[in-house]
Amino acid sequence: MIGLRFFFTLQVACLTALASQSLPPPQNLLHGVVANSSQCRCFPGDACWPSEEAWSNLNATLDGRLVATIPIASVCHDSSSTPYSAEACEQLRLDWADPNIHSDSSSSVMAAFFANMSCDPFTAPEAQCVIGTYVQYAVNASSARDFQLTLAFAQENNIRLVIRNTGHDYMGKSTGAGGLAIWTHHLKDITIHDYVSDAYTGKALTVGAGVQVHEALTAAHAEGLVIVGGDSSNVGLAGGYSQGGGHGPLASTFGLAADQVLEWEVITATGQHLKANATDNTDLYWALSGGGGGTYGAVLSATVKAHPDVQVAIANLTFANPNPTSEAYYDTVKVFLGSLPNITDNGAVCIWLLSNDSLTIQSLTAPGFTSQKLQSLLQPTLEKLDRELIPYAYAVEDFPTFLDSYHSMSVDPPASEGSFGSRLISRSLLSSDSSIASLTAALRFIVSKGALISGLSVNVSRTPTTPNSVNPAWRTAAFSAVVGMYWNQTSFEANIKDQQLIRNVLIPRLADLTPHGGAYMNEADFGQPDWQYVFYGENYGRLLAIKEKYDPYDLFYGLTAMGSEAWISQPDGRLCRA
Repeated sequence: MIGLRFFFTLQVACLTALASQSLPPPQNLLHGVVANSSQCRCFPGDACWPSEEAWSNLNATLDGRLVATIPIASVCHDSSSTPYSAEACEQLRLDWADPNIHSDSSSSVMAAFFANMSCDPFTAPEAQCVIGTYVQYAVNASSARDFQLTLAFAQENNIRLVIRNTGHDYMGKSTGAGGLAIWTHHLKDITIHDYVSDAYTGKALTVGAGVQVHEALTAAHAEGLVIVGGDSSNVGLAGGYSQGGGHGPLASTFGLAADQVLEWEVITATGQHLKANATDNTDLYWALSGGGGGTYGAVLSATVKAHPDVQVAIANLTFANPNPTSEAYYDTVKVFLGSLPNITDNGAVCIWLLSNDSLTIQSLTAPGFTSQKLQSLLQPTLEKLDRELIPYAYAVEDFPTFLDSYHSMSVDPPASEGSFGSRLISRSLLSSDSSIASLTAALRFIVSKGALISGLSVNVSRTPTTPNSVNPAWRTAAFSAVVGMYWNQTSFEANIKDQQLIRNVLIPRLADLTPHGGAYMNEADFGQPDWQYVFYGENYGRLLAIKEKYDPYDLFYGLTAMGSEAWISQPDGRLCRA
């Protein structure tokens, strides 16, 4: 085990400060830690922290599956136990945006705020390299028994528990200072079978908790099928993605990922091995299907609907703002926004990126369409561009299957570093010229401040679904607007200021237009005010009761996950009761 060394107060204090709307104190070394008590999770260096012998015994019980964390950027620093290598460090920097670098690690995370520069490849070789905010250990789980042993050890020793697969999340749920992780990444079993129930009869995929979207899509494709997955092929299908809702290129055709789940296989905090579906443990099934990941139990596998494969048409469109003093660009943006309900009502999904300089439709995916029919959905925008004499780049193509189309005309999204916030934009805002004008003005204000807006336009109410806990705001949403600013690799304080700008100024412009609205919990601001309602809507009270039923010890924790307000992260990162 790499011992926990002192690390800068700024690292975790930054997150606390963000939540309280203030800047952190200047960097200085910790002069002590919060005294451990039953009110706090046991932390490295505490008298209650398990001995090396205890960890060794756990490893033996797990047949050698316990992994001690060595940060992957250790090769970039003199202070780590891994030898410094300028060549290896430079290669790591070049590869840092590749999600596989992080998903193949038992500890690395893609949310830079929650890595907190604990061991950062972009800092100087003499800078710190500590475990810091990463988990201390991870269990490379291969079975229900591994889950049960890990849960029992965490409970018996009062240790922070983390559930992680790829580390692909914005909210820091897949890491935690002083944590022990159940690492599900190598649970790769995939079974295709017939499923029969009162709610659904048809083909289904059962996937282990480590299966990623690209693996599930490939397996389904081989049998002439398709499943709902994310735009990022790296995302784990059965984890926080589906448990938190889960959108993607097929969402307007088949619904959200949470709408696809027929059954969950779960290990509870008390070690019970349960199946949750429409007839058994129905409350747990309801909660897991949209109520957030890693909080009701540890998911071992999920069974999802598999649909017949379809031909797909995809279009790209990019146009710039040729004259910032003219209204032509934003008048065209208004036309594009007004066309979105027709696009999504036809089963298509449009992923687009708006800045003050350009609008790019990164992919407009239309299952069952031909390219000619797809172009008709974009015709209002294309005709407006022609009338305004705005140059544009446009491409459209037909594909025989969904997998053939997947990322054929757009890149697989990289690991996302940056400052983020989001809001679900109601279809009512696209119902009249005046409301579209108000929405466009808000979007224009946001990008004028240097932010980007990533829009994902869907209609996830086209198909009937089994009742679940998906935020009701999704059912009336025209698109999810994610507001982002680029990550500053050298100034953590600059990133804090960007996050505060998003939280206090930019997202409120959208919230003013969507009172009583919501946001997608998986792509949002981790310090979102009133997150209980914004992320869960009126489902929060029922979800909390289910959480308390299946996790009576409050073992499962994730920032903004169900019941997390009962805990506070201290300046050194440990969790204590609020």
